[in-house]
Amino acid sequence: MTDASLTVSAPGKLFLIGEYAVLDGAPALLTAVDRRVRVTLAPSARWRISAPNLGLEGITLAADACLPADIDDRTRTRLAVFDAVRAHVAERIGLPGPQAVTIDSHDFARDGHKLGLGSSAAVAAALTRALAHAAGAALSTDALARLAIDAHRRAQNGAGSGGDVAAAVYGGLISYTRDRPPTPLSWPASLVLRIVITGTGARTADLVARVRAYAQHDPDAHAADIARLSTLADEAQHALAQDARFLRLAEAYHQALLALDHGADAGIVGSHHETLHALAARYNAVFKTSGAGGGDVGLVFVRRGEDDRRVRQALAAAGAQIVPLAFGAPGVRVETGADDAPR
Repeated sequence: MTDASLTVSAPGKLFLIGEYAVLDGAPALLTAVDRRVRVTLAPSARWRISAPNLGLEGITLAADACLPADIDDRTRTRLAVFDAVRAHVAERIGLPGPQAVTIDSHDFARDGHKLGLGSSAAVAAALTRALAHAAGAALSTDALARLAIDAHRRAQNGAGSGGDVAAAVYGGLISYTRDRPPTPLSWPASLVLRIVITGTGARTADLVARVRAYAQHDPDAHAADIARLSTLADEAQHALAQDARFLRLAEAYHQALLALDHGADAGIVGSHHETLHALAARYNAVFKTSGAGGGDVGLVFVRRGEDDRRVRQALAAAGAQIVPLAFGAPGVRVETGADDAPR
């Protein structure tokens, strides 16, 4: 237990390869990025929560930190991850004494545009770490990841691979297979990853639901599409040191996502994505969607040097915004308070 205030941060994430296939047991390649959620706990006379980026200030909670019974549906939805983490930590560890909780996710938007970097997963990781620490529980990284992944799934009604939470907990570049500790990897110095804003994001849950509906009405075609994605995702984990092979696999993954999208009519790959894909290809680069797709940000993989310079110029000329992000960011860590140095 501690009477000091405590701030814990966790990074956002990008799915590089493995989207959709990871839900069926394939490995996914993810990186943590240098945009961080910060959760601050300060001992208080009663439980309160603020999330300024969501327009929520000083909401008084029940004695057990439950959301008030009379809270409106919109606010309840916005606080779903908080409520799931609270409930999960209460059941597995026990909560600390009353806290004023502040959740700051302003790093996850640019000019009012949500970047799709996994803010809810980062909140789950940081809040789980903060509540456990304040309650006096010493959790291993693996135990913290399991707790945060389970809580995040609870908020999503059981959906989600857990890869985004794993990236937030462990940090770095990882190969992640559902419900297993990830394998750390190294990004090759000869390859560059650029992040491009592609438009207004779609709800991940909606896209995944359409793909699941596809599995119901045409299970054989869905299974074939997922099998192709799974094979490519597995091969990509072992191709990072081979530029040409990795770029071919990234291109093949984009095409396999197109096939899945065609079958599911989900909206994973839109016309703007295809325009950016064609542009990147002119400069020996590969554009693909990231995560569930449908908007937010896309990825450009390219060799370092002249190809990278030319594709950046072409993207800028086409009005595409490249987001400056650093990859392989550290995982969840205590920033201040509780006599615990960042780690």
